[in-house]
Amino acid sequence: MSSPLIGVTTRNAIDPKYKTPIITSPKSYLLALVKAGALPILIPVNLPLDSLEELLSHLDGVVFTGGGDIDPDRFGGLHHEAVFNIDPERDAIEMQLILKVSEKNIPFLAICRGLQVLNVAYGGTLYTHISDQLENALDHSNPVIDSFDKISHSVRVKGDSDLARIVGETEFGVNSLHHQGVKEVGKGLRAVAWAPDGLVEGLELPGHPFGIAVQWHPEWLPDLRHSQALFKAFVGATIK
Repeated sequence: MSSPLIGVTTRNAIDPKYKTPIITSPKSYLLALVKAGALPILIPVNLPLDSLEELLSHLDGVVFTGGGDIDPDRFGGLHHEAVFNIDPERDAIEMQLILKVSEKNIPFLAICRGLQVLNVAYGGTLYTHISDQLENALDHSNPVIDSFDKISHSVRVKGDSDLARIVGETEFGVNSLHHQGVKEVGKGLRAVAWAPDGLVEGLELPGHPFGIAVQWHPEWLPDLRHSQALFKAFVGATIK
């Protein structure tokens, strides 16, 4: 049996030494996928949008990764000084890509920004800076760069969700590395997990073979059972 080929979304960046444009993605996603038995391949942000159909014909699944903020103009959001790293090219390709994998029933796992991309693509909205816009909000951002694996808060998962079935728990601790989050859930999506302050931490696309999005970063928690279970289930769903 061949290992499934999983596309991983990328971001535009600048090489710190040579100051040249590069396309990149954090290694943690790739390590998690390899550990779960997949072959990851990076999806460049500069692909022509009309090439996505051909690309998807070669992929068994897609992971939508974290990163900079979605342009608030895409969802009628409030502009805020904390909004950072807006990348119109990335927004465009990921919005189209997530709708196409949804339409074609291609398994996908969306993480952090990926959850927000899914929500906006389905007509939902975001808090553009949670701490200023959600009453009694937790601090969902992590200012300490070298502690991405720090457990920041718990999440409560709906018992009849695919997510709960996969991880085998309805409450567990997660890391938290974001300052934006779901405000209004997109049409056709189901909220299935929440932080203690009520912020949505998990979305599912009902009826899809594997359409799950989480606001935390399981790829930075590779030794935790619920992280391993999530990646293993995703990769399992991509095997034909």
